[in-house]
Order: sequence, then structure tokens, then C-alpha cells
Amino acid sequence: MPVCILLSVHNGVAFLEDLLRSLGQQTHADWRLLWRDDGSTDDSTRIMQRFADSQPAGRCVQITQNAGRLGVAGSFGLLLDHVPAGHAAAFCDQDDVWFPDKLDRAARALSPFHEADRPALYCSRQILTDSALARLGPSPALPPEPAFSMALTQNIATGCTVMLSPAAIRLVRAAMPPPAGTLHDWWSYLLVSGAGGQVVTDNQPTLYYRQHQSNAVGAPAHVAARALAALRRGPALFMSTFRANVAQLLHHADLLTAQNAALLARLRQALDIPGPAGWLARSRLLRRTPEMQRVTPAEQMIFRLWFVLG
Repeated sequence: MPVCILLSVHNGVAFLEDLLRSLGQQTHADWRLLWRDDGSTDDSTRIMQRFADSQPAGRCVQITQNAGRLGVAGSFGLLLDHVPAGHAAAFCDQDDVWFPDKLDRAARALSPFHEADRPALYCSRQILTDSALARLGPSPALPPEPAFSMALTQNIATGCTVMLSPAAIRLVRAAMPPPAGTLHDWWSYLLVSGAGGQVVTDNQPTLYYRQHQSNAVGAPAHVAARALAALRRGPALFMSTFRANVAQLLHHADLLTAQNAALLARLRQALDIPGPAGWLARSRLLRRTPEMQRVTPAEQMIFRLWFVLG
């Protein structure tokens, strides 16, 4: 299966060379790197060009359309637009280190969907590390068959592990950009699961996910830390993102299954009811949709409280 690795670079000098070295060591040989610079002010572009010169001709393609700062979701959306037909797409972050079989594991998992009309998304666990690649522990275990209602509550498809089948690429392109506050990975997960596609989770880690002060999105290693981080963020940010995702998905209801579009309509209706009547309506909806849950019990308890309060 041919794969396009999509890399958005922004002031990545500190860690970029480690990533590129790991890309060059992939056991899956049929890959091409599509990359763009998202407004760097350091030597990231020079590092990328040096890596491109070390690879076979045509393997590394710089996307120069819409030069300048687009932000994470905008930059990856533009890269996704340039994936040729028949290729899968693997999102890539500039500060991670891929295991040699990362692409191979994802490509083999998606091979049954390479020419299928049904979209498919692959994602895996990671080994979390500090900035010097000292291990902090694995990311939380992934559920075997995540449902669309689960995708609404939490993103388990960490972008640096995601690979999209050709049909999934077409689906995500049709619904870009995501709402503000939602990045390309969660939006892809929502769309693929919402359209009745296949989400393939892999509990074998495929990369070192480096945690440092400049992460666009971090990932606390321990359950208690994740729950505490959620509490500190508070309900306002989560619920505004939740509402925005519901509204934007309903805008693209023609891409979703009728069952999932109906769930979104019920959610929007319940979220629009103010006061105690709304608390009761949302509590009833949770009871009728038990699969709308987060991965860990602590996070699920926080989600239920925030959702009921609206």
C-alpha cells in the first residue's frame, strides 16, 4: 500500500532530525513525504531540504501553496489535499520518533480497506517520553471497537499514530476544516466513525511520543494526571468544543449514517434545554446511550457531570 506521510513543520529544530532519521528507517518502503513549513523562523526548512537531498528523487515533496502560518489543523488539511488517489495518509508530528515498523503495522491493518468504499482509520498507543526521550510510560490502552458516541466524548486517535485509508481521506476532505478547538486527528476520528467506517486500534505502541513545553497537545501518562488535567481545564472549554463538534457534524449530516445523524440531533436538542429541565433531559439521554463514555472511570465521571450540567 502506498502511503503519504504528512508533516507540518513549525520551528522544529530541537527535535526534527530525530524524527527524520526514524522516517528513513521505516521497514515499509512504499512511502512519500509531503511536508510544508508553517511559518518557521528557525532552520527547520534547511533541515528538511537536507533530508530531502538524502532521499531518492521525488520521495520528499514540499507543499508551498498558501505559504505562511495556517495553524495545526489548517496545515494538515492542506497537506491532505495533496495526497494522490490510491494512497493512504499518515499524520506525522515533528517531535516524535517512529519505531521502524510503524508504517508497516498501520499499512497492514488498513490493507483490507485500501480499495474499499468504506472509510477506515488506524491509530495506536504510544510510549510517552520526556524531551530527552526518557520513558514515562505507555499511553492508555485503546478500546477494541470504539463507537461514534465514544468519539464524541474523547479523542483516542492521537494524530501522530493515525493513518487514513483512501476512502477516509476523501471523507475528511469533504468536511474540512474542523470547528475551532478541534484538531485534524479528532475530526478524522469523528468523521470516520460517524460515517460508519472502521476504526482500527492497535495496543502495541508504534512511536516515542515526546512530551515537552512546546507540544501542541500533550498526553499525561497516568490516569490520575489525565483526570486532574481535565478538572483544571473545567467544563466550559470541553462543553464548548462538544457543542461545536455536534453542530459541525450536523452540518455534514449527509456524510454520516442515519443513526449517527439522529443521535446528533437528539444531543443538540438536549443541549439547548436550559436549567433543571435540561439537566433531566441530558441525564436521560446518557442512560439511553451507555456507549457514550470516556476510556477511564475517572474521566467518565467527569464527563457525565459536565454533560448533564451542559
